[in-house]
Amino acid sequence: EVQLVESGGGLVQPGGSLRLSCAASGFAFGSNDMNWIRQAPGKGPEWVSTINSGSSTTYYADSVKGRFTISRDNAKNTLYLQMNSLKPEDTAMYYCTVQPPGRSYYRGQGTQVTVSS
Repeated sequence: EVQLVESGGGLVQPGGSLRLSCAASGFAFGSNDMNWIRQAPGKGPEWVSTINSGSSTTYYADSVKGRFTISRDNAKNTLYLQMNSLKPEDTAMYYCTVQPPGRSYYRGQGTQVTVSS
């Protein structure tokens, strides 16, 4: 069974930082590209970032480029999202996602990030 468990969210002031983690199990983590998405209240899901299986390639939405950094530790089956210079518009539930080849799309339960003074 695929499991994705996000953690690390919280309340932070504008300009602050948070590091999200996603612990993965039930599939070959080191062989799959991984993603972060987010969903703000009343809005649809927004793709945030993708990292390939070997960490050689990363992609970012324009809205977070230069402020967020995606990374992974394949030995620990864990995905990360370092978020710096946070803005109120970054407030959302953050999810890690994966779609292993030949399998369904999976998403964790999410971790809430609130940016407010």
